[in-house]
Amino acid sequence: MSAVKYIYPFEEGRSSMRDLLGGKGANLAEMTHIGLPVPPGFTISTEACTAFYAQGEKLPEGLWPAALEELARLEKKAGKELGGEKDPLLVSVRSGAKFSMPGMMDTILNLGLNDQTVQAVARDTNDERFAYDCYRRFIQMFSNVVLKVDIHNFERILEGYKEDQRVRYDHELSPNSLKSVVREYKDVVLRETGRPFPQDPKEQLEMAIIAVFSSWNNQRAIVYRRQNNIPADLGTAVNVQAMVFGNTGFDSGTGVIFTRNPATGEKGLYGEYLTNAQGEDVVAGIRTPKPVAELAKDLPEAYRRLVEVGELLERHYADMQDIEFTVEHGKLYTLQTRTGKRTAAAAVKIAADLVHEGKISKPEAVMRIEPDQLTKLLHRGIDSQAKLKVMAQGLPASPGAASGAVVFDADEAQARGDKGQRVLLVRPETTPDDIHGIIAAQGILTSRGGMTCHAAIVARHMGKPCVVGCEALRIDLNRKEVLVGGTTIREGDTISIDGATGQVIMGEVPLVDPKLSGEFREILGWCDELRKIGVWANADTPGDAQKARDFGARGIGLCRTEHMFMASERLPVVQEMILAMNEKDRRTALDKLLPMQQGDFSGILQAMQGLPVTIRLLDPPLHEFLPDGEELAVDLARLRTLAEKGEKGGEAEIARKDELLKKVRALAEFNPMMGFRGCRLGVVYPEIYEMQCRAIFQAAAQLVKEGVDARPEVMIPLVGHVKELKLLRGMVERVLDEVQKATGVTLEHVMIGTMIEVPRAALTADEIATEAEFFSFGTNDLTQMTFGFSRDDAEAKFLPVYTQKGILPANPFATLDEGGVGKLVEMAVKLGRATRPGLQVGICGEHGGDPQSIDFCHRAGLDYVSCSPFRVPIARLAAAQANIAERTKVEKDK
Repeated sequence: MSAVKYIYPFEEGRSSMRDLLGGKGANLAEMTHIGLPVPPGFTISTEACTAFYAQGEKLPEGLWPAALEELARLEKKAGKELGGEKDPLLVSVRSGAKFSMPGMMDTILNLGLNDQTVQAVARDTNDERFAYDCYRRFIQMFSNVVLKVDIHNFERILEGYKEDQRVRYDHELSPNSLKSVVREYKDVVLRETGRPFPQDPKEQLEMAIIAVFSSWNNQRAIVYRRQNNIPADLGTAVNVQAMVFGNTGFDSGTGVIFTRNPATGEKGLYGEYLTNAQGEDVVAGIRTPKPVAELAKDLPEAYRRLVEVGELLERHYADMQDIEFTVEHGKLYTLQTRTGKRTAAAAVKIAADLVHEGKISKPEAVMRIEPDQLTKLLHRGIDSQAKLKVMAQGLPASPGAASGAVVFDADEAQARGDKGQRVLLVRPETTPDDIHGIIAAQGILTSRGGMTCHAAIVARHMGKPCVVGCEALRIDLNRKEVLVGGTTIREGDTISIDGATGQVIMGEVPLVDPKLSGEFREILGWCDELRKIGVWANADTPGDAQKARDFGARGIGLCRTEHMFMASERLPVVQEMILAMNEKDRRTALDKLLPMQQGDFSGILQAMQGLPVTIRLLDPPLHEFLPDGEELAVDLARLRTLAEKGEKGGEAEIARKDELLKKVRALAEFNPMMGFRGCRLGVVYPEIYEMQCRAIFQAAAQLVKEGVDARPEVMIPLVGHVKELKLLRGMVERVLDEVQKATGVTLEHVMIGTMIEVPRAALTADEIATEAEFFSFGTNDLTQMTFGFSRDDAEAKFLPVYTQKGILPANPFATLDEGGVGKLVEMAVKLGRATRPGLQVGICGEHGGDPQSIDFCHRAGLDYVSCSPFRVPIARLAAAQANIAERTKVEKDK
């Protein structure tokens, strides 16, 4: 027998053992430890799962004998025997990874039933209906999960008997009907697998353990892990637990509660239950459950105890809990507790409230919120002034609003989503197998289920709008249509849902930006107290700058001037400048652009008064402002053909387009990303950069005269050699001096720096710092040049394969590559500050809004990160978390 310990009874574990026991096993152990009524059981560790895969998906040596020994101890605790002839022990076999993955892996209930034990259960309970209901559930679940028999084979049989008896719910079937269902289920198993349904309970248990381990790598679990950045090598634990039954009559039941509302964060028990039911009935959405408050009338003593358990567990874990419970003949059992998944709005409110209740500290509250959750608070809702054609009302399972084309299956949702179409996934209920469609859809609508069904839980976690339990919908999956009242909605028709109200609305609806709560602003205020690194924003317009400031940005780290050139009224002037044959004509065109640019900069500097605004001089190659060469050649050929046919008046247009085509071809490059762009433009055509600097400084001087504290910073892009920067810095200083003399205004806060985006710039940062007062890392281009990747080609053709095969841990354009690009950043910071100790250093690529990259920037000693305005709250939170994590590590290391 192996010396490795793989099995832990609940009494041996604690909540701190999540890595080994998984979240479910650790929490079952903790609840047992604090004396809650938990049915006995044991956990097979995640290490056993890892060994299972290492040995070719076989149970590791010694595991099964150890499991039989632990089963014997469980039988002694329960006073029952698995497969016993009297009051037999039945167990559940459930998965449980370190990180919650609701519904993604497999569960088997009622294990231990066979043709003999079902009769024993019927005798002991004096309830044949209950016994055979449990047996048919077990055959269906075991056959689907372990034997891989399609579940629809069983559902058709069950629905047929309900129709014959003219009943709506499973529990209304007679014992004789359930016996017939069991016989037909076993016939299905024999037909589909070629072998009878297994009757040996111990064989059932071994097969179930293997199946749960195998479910770690089922397709839906893989998709979920990828979506939620859960490592693939963690494995799942397996929990074997004595069964208690909520389907023994109407003095029994099962349910799921949250100690606070998972959608809003309001304090108080929130959840649902069903009498005379088992757990999967609630989460699968097969029956629409009752609000948990009604349990106070149905089973008052169980409800009183449930309230006590909820308060105890929330106090113990100092967080909102998601609790599964069963009542068997009036007695309450707690089957599971875990930190409850919640909407972004609820996460913020709960964290703030727990601080005010004295249960956690401000740093703990900040660490409780996932940075990307905050983006979900920025989801749009339906315009309150809109006139809506409400078709139906369901349960508001996850807030936010969405419009899209109706689709009825997950594959179609993914196919349309991949083409960029907005879709709503409409189903009777969702299952874990629908995960890829849920990811692709704008929102989810179901006709069955409650607030704790699969669709509701997954949508809340993903921040997607969701409406469930909309019983007015009559969905026909075969015809791909849904009947609502007298209206038929077909696949491809557009509808809308409001996850905040539960409304289902005909057609597309107008959406509005959200209003942020007081708790949201309060927690962000705590983040500002707790972070070291600054948070700035990328903004190219006064509106974007104001939005960034509203979200708490303390400066503009990147203002891209080329975006201003693309406006339709300016493009002809820009093209005139590009087509100019000499400097004089080029300056004539630039003189026309100068007041336009000055107005742009004035608006942004005014919006950010008192804060720095880093303006990057023109960066992209000039050909980007000209028409496409191939389209121009085709158009020119068409005009010439018309002229040859005798059409008059096109000579001037032909001459203009011919000249334009020559210029386009002259400016064309084999590799524009590494070509004639950035500071190279300024070196060859210094008048372009002169115009931009003059516009910046004239705008700032005029604002200063008006009493506005304007603080422009000039950033020279794509510098790779210190002499490039020295030359252009001299030009910037000359223009600044000219403007100050002409206006009589001294601009006190002007800084001149560069964007570090060429590897040579990072390698020679000590030299470049002699001319730069600040560095701003342009990590998009720095990543391209360090890897030798063309971003668009890489992301379209091979990066997804690289991440799937583990060559790269993540897309390096989304999360900064610390091992390569990160080393260049660290080197540049060290070298630059060795030359200029007060050097200001920031990052303005897309990585500035990525939480993991922000953590790196904090550790690398950057002064600020700059991101899009809507990422500013995320960056403020991530920056605070980076500092808290560093302080915590330092304290632990002492």
